[in-house]
Amino acid sequence: MDGTTLPSRLPEAITRRLRLPLIAAPMLRVSGTDLVTACCNAGVIGAFPTVNARTTEQLQDWVATIKAGLATDAAPWAANLIMRNPRVQEDARIVAEAGVEVVITAVGSPVPVMPLFREAGTLVLADIATLHHARRAVEAGVDGLILLSAGAGGQTGWANPFAFVRAVRAFYDGPIVLSGGLSDGVSLKAAQVLGADLGYMGTRFIAARESMADPDYKQMLADCTLDDIQTTKTFTGLSANFLRPSILATGLTLADLDETMTPDRAAQHYGSGGIERPKRWKDIWAAGHSVSGIDAAPTVAEIVAQMTAEYAAA
Repeated sequence: MDGTTLPSRLPEAITRRLRLPLIAAPMLRVSGTDLVTACCNAGVIGAFPTVNARTTEQLQDWVATIKAGLATDAAPWAANLIMRNPRVQEDARIVAEAGVEVVITAVGSPVPVMPLFREAGTLVLADIATLHHARRAVEAGVDGLILLSAGAGGQTGWANPFAFVRAVRAFYDGPIVLSGGLSDGVSLKAAQVLGADLGYMGTRFIAARESMADPDYKQMLADCTLDDIQTTKTFTGLSANFLRPSILATGLTLADLDETMTPDRAAQHYGSGGIERPKRWKDIWAAGHSVSGIDAAPTVAEIVAQMTAEYAAA
């Protein structure tokens, strides 16, 4: 990274290959091999949930495709492990053997995979939304924390990002990644001034030409503003941010939203094998407050170039 970048608590072996201090967040049904390689080759960390590959065999193919598509000086790529997924140990083994440099753990404790990644020398970042879980992750020995704050798309946090970063910095001096509402180079620089080492952007990259998102999804992102974001527990059992027009397009109304929903019931109703017609992520589309910064579907290279100029000018 250039001289406009603030000091980082991350290993130099990673930061020297970054054009921007940024992770393109892993997103269900959106992040695939094309998006990951495009992000890495543009100079930001590309990431994908391993469950986006439908089988472990497909995951092995994806890993090989990503590695083959990276330029010599590409930024690192990251694998996102959903800790409550039955496949998590096998997925962890595959990415560890592939030499992945960064792993992002989410939806559960990182403890079960820590020995494997300690042995592999992998940087482990834990996705957390409360101070309690931040302390638990630090105790587990993770290398950094991803703070999921209010405004993040999909599974979202509740904490104000200004308060959250400063509260964590009061007891933790390791790497922090800030997630929630970041959409441009200005907000990325602000996150660093606040005390974060990296930004975490998902919504901005859903609209990228290389993402796996449906074209209608990308168009809806361009048509919407943050006023069109609906926070609800209905579809996952946890607070999550979705595009309100995508909810209404399924025939559901806002009166149908159920804030008493539990994760198990949500999976039964809106999961891939659910009894209701609309499916979360497939029919009901996630987005965060940063949707207001989207008005087109450019390439990843174009997105990163624009943000780099904004970041340098901030």
